[in-house]
This record gives sequence, structure tokens and C-alpha cells, in this order.
Amino acid sequence: MQSLDNILRRLDIPLYHTIGDAADSIDRPCYAVGGCVRDFFLERPSKDIDFVTVGSGIELAEIVAQRLGKGTHLTVFRNFGTAQVKRRDVELEFVGARRESYDRNSRKPVVEDGTLEEDLSRRDFTINALALRVNRIGFGELVDLFDGLGDMEKRLLRTPLDPDVTFSDDPLRMMRAIRFATQLGFTIWPETFEAIRRNAERIRIISHERIVDELMKIMRAPHPSIGWDLLLKSGLLAIIFPELAAMKGVEVVKGCGHKDNFYHTLAVLDNVAAKSDDVWLRWGALMHDIAKPVTKRWDEKLGWTFHNHNFIGAKMVPRIFRRMRLPQDNKMKYVAKLVELHMRPIALVEDEVTDSAVRRLIHDAGDDLEDLMTLCEADITSKNQEKVRRILDNFALVRAKMVDLNERDHIRNFKPPVDGNEIMETFGISGGPVIGRIKSGIKNAILDGVIHNDYEEARQLMLKIAADNGLYPVAGQDSDTKS
Repeated sequence: MQSLDNILRRLDIPLYHTIGDAADSIDRPCYAVGGCVRDFFLERPSKDIDFVTVGSGIELAEIVAQRLGKGTHLTVFRNFGTAQVKRRDVELEFVGARRESYDRNSRKPVVEDGTLEEDLSRRDFTINALALRVNRIGFGELVDLFDGLGDMEKRLLRTPLDPDVTFSDDPLRMMRAIRFATQLGFTIWPETFEAIRRNAERIRIISHERIVDELMKIMRAPHPSIGWDLLLKSGLLAIIFPELAAMKGVEVVKGCGHKDNFYHTLAVLDNVAAKSDDVWLRWGALMHDIAKPVTKRWDEKLGWTFHNHNFIGAKMVPRIFRRMRLPQDNKMKYVAKLVELHMRPIALVEDEVTDSAVRRLIHDAGDDLEDLMTLCEADITSKNQEKVRRILDNFALVRAKMVDLNERDHIRNFKPPVDGNEIMETFGISGGPVIGRIKSGIKNAILDGVIHNDYEEARQLMLKIAADNGLYPVAGQDSDTKS
């Protein structure tokens, strides 16, 4: 963590002096506050800088924008008493010090003018309740009313005031606590975490969009499993994502228990996160076994089974995405596709790796093949290192065969060389199920290696399948007709 002397050196730049001079010109105290101050100490980049003044934040922002000059853009939000000044890639937010009171059925506070002390006390966590003065007199003076600096050194998350009041007033702060713990690697103070547990039901008044915004930040963290585990233990997960919470636990019948699918999933998620920053691939990892609770069955001969959990899970994805207000576009389809296909490469390494099976996997996965393989390799979480090595070695063989077959047969994203229009034109028909049978026959023949991915071979097969169905080319369409 940075020392205060180093912070003062970072603060001692023209931008902060310009803002301080603007505040002095109207005889106002002004402080950089909140996340930007926290990030100064934690040596994290921060392009969004918040300032508090005692008085009108809008008035101060107007003067700052004028002094910063060309290339500066001012936006005023009079209903909220705030203003934003944008200059290049830096955003400055200005607000007057305030105190807040809440109605129990809403997270929107009643806001009144207040003192700096009242403004800092309404902050969510002590590490976000720090302020650095930017006025000429007292420049760089640190205001730390709640020992936020000490909590940063101890890597603790704690509320400035009574945590029950803090979380009941604005339940989104419970999600923020877990998000900060995940991003920063901090521990939530036990009393603070117990308050989250007591107030978990209050999360129901928060919009899905706000919750998802916090979940996305958790998913982009280096170890997103931290956040999901805290969500489970706090009681929040059962409310916001019950399908995932249902995966927790081990059931034992006749001395035989299955693995805890929740913690297995978190291990897979972290394995994927170590290999890829793609947040939607991470969502695919989180949901790859989402249907195991609903497909779990005890079989006297086989033990615990989860038949078709990949197919049923793929069907669950759109419903979950809709409820949680996650995207309803190709991102959702991508996650569903990974969930549906994630068992296919594993089946290949456990069985004989046939060219036909590999061709079909290449074709079905298309451009998402590499992501699918990353997920499947991450899915190997056994404590038996010899087993892990053996499976990963087999995966390497599958990858090599994929490269060889795709280079030779051009399978990825291929379309059969003969399309429906040519079939209709050749046989003088306008539609019918026979067209689908011919197209499927050609595609399957290519994937099974019966014919090459070649136009002439595909056309000859088209003529044969059509003849088997009593169809022959119309005059002039093909010289090679009935045999």
C-alpha cells in the first residue's frame, strides 16, 4: 500500500491544483473522496474522480470546467445536485456534502445539505470514506474519520456506521461488499458479514440490472469464485440465483456420495479465469452443470447419475438470462451452446477418438471450438493428479486430430456443397421433406468421412439419395440420370 507521502506526490499535479484554486475562488472547502482516494493508496488506476464541497457542487463544477478550458465537457444533473466534468479520458464528479434518510421500501434517499463529516459517514465502507483536501491551504490533508486507512492495511471491509442500518437503507451495498472483497482480496469484517446475512432478504427491492452490474464485476475479477462463495454463505445467492445455490451439498445413499457440484463449479470457473478474460466464457463455466440438481438420480447399478444435464442445462440458460436481465442476444446463445456441448470433448477422451466424432464436434462447435476446449480442460478438477495428466494428454490428442481433420476436410463452419436451391432446381420441385433428407444425407456423409467435402462427390450423392426417394433430374439438369 502506498504511503501518504507518495499519495501527496501523485496529488501534486496541475489538475488537482486547478480544482483547489477554483474552490478557493468561491471560498469553498473541496475534497477528493471515495473510490479514487482508496485506489490511490492501493495503487489501482482510477479515471473517475469524485469531489465533495460544502455547498453547491454544480457551481464548483462550472468554474472548474471554465478553468480547464478547451476540450472540457460539462454535464449538469440538477435533480441530483451533481455535475460531471469530462476532459479527455478523465471524469470528474462534483457534489455538495449531504446527509441522507431512507424509506424502508426504497433505496432512493431523501437528500439534504450536510457537513463533510455527515457525507463521509453515509459512505458504504470505511475504505471509501477517505477524503483528501485539494484547497491551497491544507492541500493533501487526509480526513479519515473511521480508520479506513487502518482497514486498508488490514485488508478489511467494514461499514462506517451500524451495518444493519447501512445495508437496510441501501441493500445494494451488500452486493458491493462482496464485489470489493472479490476484486481487492479483502475480508469482510465478521460483524459486517453477519449484518449482510440478517438483511439478505432486502436485496429483493434492488433491480435485476443493478445486481447484474455487480455480478459482472465479480465475474471479471482474477478469482471470481470468492464472490460466488460469499454470495452463497451470505444467503444472497438463494435469492438472486437459486439454480446455482441448489448445486451446493452432497447427498449420500448406501455410502455413495456425489461431489459437491457447487464447489466443483467454482473450481472450474477459476480454472477458466486463469486462462481467459472472456466474461461470457466464464459465465459458460459457471453454468455448465446448472441442471445437475434437477437431473440427479440414484441408480442401484450405476450410483448417482445426471443424465442429459448438458441438454437440459442449455434449455435453462435462456430462462435464467431473461429473469436476471442478462443479454438476450448471441451472448446468451453462446453460453447455452457451451453448456450443451461441454460433455462432447470429455466423451471423446474417454472413448476411441474417431474421425467422425471429431468432425462432428468441429462442425457443431464452429468458431467456439477453442473456448469449448478451454472449458472442458478446466472441468478436470480431480485431486488424482495421474488421472488429470492422463485426461489432459488425451485432450492434446483430440486437439491434434482436430487440427489435422480441419486442415484436410475444412469442416469448421462448413456448409454442404449442394444447397436447397440446387436440389429444387435439379429435380423440378418447390419444396418437401425430401430436400431435408438429401441435405442431411450429404452433411452426415461428409462428417462421417464417406465422401469428401467436395462439390462433385456431394452432387453424385444427391442424385443417389433422390433416386432412392423416387426423384430424378428434370431434362437438361444432369446427364447422369437413371442407372
